[in-house]
Amino acid sequence: MLSIAEMRLSKSVPSISYISFLALYFFSYTITPISSNSLHKYFIKCLHRNTNVNFPLDKTFFTPEKNASTFINVLEETAQNYRFLTKATPKPSFIFKPVHESHVQASVMCSKKLGIHLRVRSGGHDFEAVSYVSQIETPFLLLDLSKLRQISVDIDDNSAWVEAGATLGEVYYRIAEKSKIHGFPAGLCSTVGVGGYITGGGYGALMRKYGLAADNVLDAKIVDANGKLLDRSSMGEDMFWAIRGGGGGSFGIILSWKLKLVPVPETLTIFSVTKTLEQDPDFKTLSKWQHIADKLVEDLFIRVVIRASGNSTAAASYRGQFLGTKGTLIEIMKKDFPELGLTEKDCTETRWIETVIFNGEFPEGTPIETLLQVKSPIVNPSFKSKGDIVKKPIPALVLKGIFKRMVQQQPGTFLAFAPYGGMMAKIAESELPFPHRSGTIFKILYNADTGKTPATQINWIRELYSFMTPYVSSNPRQTYVNYRDLDLGQNTRNMTSNFKNAQIWGAKYFKGNFERLVRIKSKVDPDNVFRHEQSIPTLPVQS
Repeated sequence: MLSIAEMRLSKSVPSISYISFLALYFFSYTITPISSNSLHKYFIKCLHRNTNVNFPLDKTFFTPEKNASTFINVLEETAQNYRFLTKATPKPSFIFKPVHESHVQASVMCSKKLGIHLRVRSGGHDFEAVSYVSQIETPFLLLDLSKLRQISVDIDDNSAWVEAGATLGEVYYRIAEKSKIHGFPAGLCSTVGVGGYITGGGYGALMRKYGLAADNVLDAKIVDANGKLLDRSSMGEDMFWAIRGGGGGSFGIILSWKLKLVPVPETLTIFSVTKTLEQDPDFKTLSKWQHIADKLVEDLFIRVVIRASGNSTAAASYRGQFLGTKGTLIEIMKKDFPELGLTEKDCTETRWIETVIFNGEFPEGTPIETLLQVKSPIVNPSFKSKGDIVKKPIPALVLKGIFKRMVQQQPGTFLAFAPYGGMMAKIAESELPFPHRSGTIFKILYNADTGKTPATQINWIRELYSFMTPYVSSNPRQTYVNYRDLDLGQNTRNMTSNFKNAQIWGAKYFKGNFERLVRIKSKVDPDNVFRHEQSIPTLPVQS
């Protein structure tokens, strides 16, 4: 039997024709009704018939009947929101961890044949846990891609092939192993799985310079609704467009991305300056930030995080990254943002890989090897999040209302403002499904810690979201699809009504791109094999 290492993809990308020998036995399939207790046994038999690569059951297949504690451990190991790990939350009938791409292909065919719903998890960071929890239909199986995490960096080609189960931290670390002057424009949280992250677009501290992660994807490998393995050429440009920003779990299962690496200087500068309510009582600093954050040089990214302290106060931290030396940065700040009062003592010159540690808000001095961890450093995170797109500066009186609500909160609850402009404003909103481009000043992430009093905290964040209605984008009120929010609406098992309902939340995530996403979905997955509470629906069937 092959070892797991031998089953993994080689460092060179395998040819797409590798699986051509697989007869799609179930192409014209019929669903076979089977009891839930027998499902996993039939699924295993079906897998064996549809792949020639073995998989050791004790390391790849997990059921509550076989070993309940191991099953729960595997379910929780990359589940990043403990709000969805209660006893009442629906659990998968079984979990399968493929170790080869043919296992993913076979899983799609077998789930169709056996009539069992499929959910796919790469990193487990979906805010509403739709990658590993199904609230709308059971039984379901969880396909966990965490064993597919190979990264192959080609500095000469300025590219990297990255498997879906790898984390952003692993990607950053492997790039830095090869070069001090290459990077990739992706997220701040190092434990996010690459597979799902890029399907939503993917923003980070380099986005004002280089755009989204999805703007820097050259190719992809995906398993479609028929179990076929496709690359950019064979999937076509419509599907390639859809998977780079149209959200995960709608068009197929991402196996890997080919990323375009970007140049970074040997020296970057980072800083963090905190302003308490006493230091900025009239919100002059925060007001000025709103007016200039999207207009600063594109080498400069200044994010604002408003945190509750737990002692009836709150503060705003201005966390910046500059592609250059601190001397140049200070000159820019004196000219464009003197209100912050940035000094050289506030600044640290460092390498790009060290900025990843800083942006991830790890403690100072944390070794870069920490980026190889797959579990969030936050202990048992439980939260509810919402998002907004801001087109006009928020008035000082409204900022006061935000802080009034924040001082009531405990540590763990925060708001984050991420600035746009630069490259983000230069890319057309139809270039990818992600439409939030020119005219966007910044994006808001509202995050409420729900660990102790979930119902109270969820009500709190909903009230804050309602309070903000007049001061954010409208018609539609927009948000980022990776800030998934089921409060905006969700699919049901009644496919007939899903398109009409999805038009509401679809416009919030994708604006006018939603209609194109629906047309592509209807073409590549007409039977809606890949579905969840906010997956792209198919067009309604004309009677």
